[in-house]
Amino acid sequence: MWNNAPVRGTGAILAVLAAALCFATTGTARELSGVDADTVSVGAARVLIGGGLLGAIALFSAVRRRGGVVSPGVSGARSDGTVGAGASARVRPRHRAPSWFVVLVGVAGVLAYQPTFFTGTRLNGVAVGTVLALGSAPIATGILNAVLRRQRPDLRWMIATAVALLGVALVSGLIGPQGAGDASNGIGGAGIGGVAASLGAGASYALYAVASKILLDRGWSAVRAMGAVFGVAAVLSLPVLLMTPTAWLWTPAGAALALWLGVITVTLAYLLFGWGLGGLRPTTVATLTLAEPLAATLLGLVVLGERLSTVAVVGLVVLALGLAIVSTPGGPRGRGRASVA
Repeated sequence: MWNNAPVRGTGAILAVLAAALCFATTGTARELSGVDADTVSVGAARVLIGGGLLGAIALFSAVRRRGGVVSPGVSGARSDGTVGAGASARVRPRHRAPSWFVVLVGVAGVLAYQPTFFTGTRLNGVAVGTVLALGSAPIATGILNAVLRRQRPDLRWMIATAVALLGVALVSGLIGPQGAGDASNGIGGAGIGGVAASLGAGASYALYAVASKILLDRGWSAVRAMGAVFGVAAVLSLPVLLMTPTAWLWTPAGAALALWLGVITVTLAYLLFGWGLGGLRPTTVATLTLAEPLAATLLGLVVLGERLSTVAVVGLVVLALGLAIVSTPGGPRGRGRASVA
């Protein structure tokens, strides 16, 4: 995977699911650390460490390319994003915006995601905030992908996404006897500001997912695309971190938490995410990342000793079914692939 050849088919699906597993450790890691820290501070440290490492890896990869060790981008793609004679038909300059602008759009999505997500969960409650953010992300990605990349979501993706979202709602308690009628968990208890924040988190995800896909369309490797987007985001996260209380960072538990969140849930996770994104549609990737609440729930059950209601167990099964639908071949033409780009 460390070369520039894009990952396809089952390999791409497994890469995205592995990324979702990395994302899912965020809550468990913070709970186990026992660190009392501001969410903005933790988020900024996470992006600073993880994005900084991604940027460093991308720079190292660029130095190796210039030294003649590997070729830039994918086969036939030039460093300026144009396509040479031997390029794959998938890589074509369909997007007129300069690459630096696409990178900045992705950076904006990365920087906007964490504050909007945490604001949404604070105002709406964790259940509603998570469902609105994760649930709106595939939908926002589908709309943005259709507008910018002119790819309409297919029927199988829509069915799989609907099933997976139902599972997320059941797991979170938004649907069922525990969530119904509860102002802290139900939609009726969510104000306009909280809903807007959670929907903003979904839109933020869509921004950096589609922007990264556009860079991959232009022949950028996954390492280069993720390194550029998250490397710039890391630089911009530094002043944010310095404006927050950072005493937690200098404790053993705080340092361990920051390193885990940065290295595992950003650097490793987004390398896997980028490799998968190179061989799949952004809409498919957005739905596959709904494996995050599935894995997070299982981690809470196994590691933290949490208990699941019958409704939540049903939700896990439904969510797994939705992920299975989007991961399986879509017919003779799609055999071995799942909504490839």
